[in-house]
Amino acid sequence: MPAIVGNVKILSVGPSSIVHFGDSIILSPNSSSKTFAGAGSFNTGDFPQVVNGASNTITNDSDFVEANANKVGGL
Repeated sequence: MPAIVGNVKILSVGPSSIVHFGDSIILSPNSSSKTFAGAGSFNTGDFPQVVNGASNTITNDSDFVEANANKVGGL
């Protein structure tokens, strides 16, 4: 159904957001992220005890573009 839109002021649009005017069939925001963490980084609890030797997190990423970062329409 058509709509009449008056004045619009958009202050900010965050990642994986949609700004939509008018009719549409599919709205599919997407985002991607990558997390690097070393040994014992995501431990939870009151008294975590982590014992590890020398730890090294390799952050070299030879990909210029990630595989699923630019999917259109969620297809």
